[in-house]
Amino acid sequence: MGYIIENANILKETKLSKSSLLIEGNHIAAKQDRIHHNKLIKMNADSFIMTPSYVFLDTCIPLKASFQEFRKYMIENFLLKGCTTILTYISITYESELTEKIKETKTALMSSPIDFLISVKIPMRLLTPSFIRKCKKERVPAIFIDIVDPDDLIKIPWGWIKEALFPYNCPLVPIISNDLKKEARRALSKWKVIIENEKIPAILEEMKENQPLSVLVLNKLGLYPQKASLLHGAEVSYNLYLKAREIMNVDEVELFHYHSDRLVVTVNKGKVVRAGEEVLFKPGYGEYVRVRTPSFFAL
Repeated sequence: MGYIIENANILKETKLSKSSLLIEGNHIAAKQDRIHHNKLIKMNADSFIMTPSYVFLDTCIPLKASFQEFRKYMIENFLLKGCTTILTYISITYESELTEKIKETKTALMSSPIDFLISVKIPMRLLTPSFIRKCKKERVPAIFIDIVDPDDLIKIPWGWIKEALFPYNCPLVPIISNDLKKEARRALSKWKVIIENEKIPAILEEMKENQPLSVLVLNKLGLYPQKASLLHGAEVSYNLYLKAREIMNVDEVELFHYHSDRLVVTVNKGKVVRAGEEVLFKPGYGEYVRVRTPSFFAL
């Protein structure tokens, strides 16, 4: 049987609004100002600020650690921070490695308590139509490009790359090599000019790890609005922060970074996984997410 979350103070990016949510199974069946249904259990959420649960990029998950070390890492880095979906990547040196490395990573994450996506990180020389077609076949959600020399960007046959990406259009994401950090601005500027001129599906900036990915990035990855949203049809995954005067006028980024002590409840696909300091670690509850269509939802 479903239930209703009443008087939810929902924070979306910078805007706070009050709504009621009709929950059926692990999905939001309706979102309205008020929902009149006398036969359903009602939960008054007026004492909290509600946000969608978060999606993080994390490339340092200890896949070869012991179960206890893995459990500790997942709890401290994700469940206690309100994250219920992780994006990670595997480093690929040769095209022939792709399928096997994805399979190995999926196996290593079988005991994950939260959903996960597996993307790839490649050197610029591997950005070829042939490799992209393999990524499409595997439904890779993003291709991270290690940029060592930004001048090499003009040597890539972008027309062929764009054609190979279509119609799946998984985004390309820049990674600026450590040797280039002093020239990061120039490298990203050159990347942005080429991407915009060639109309390539891509993220224009480097993606920061271990913090909520933006709606724009999530949409390009093909995750929004099914995940990290509280819209009709989305999964029931959310965070509850204790309401206080000092957090009534903050945005989602500030709430995450400066008011984490007020996060008291995290729900993942309809199941409470964190209540106060208590965390429910459910091995294998997480699923491998295969993206159907990146950038499907128009923002």
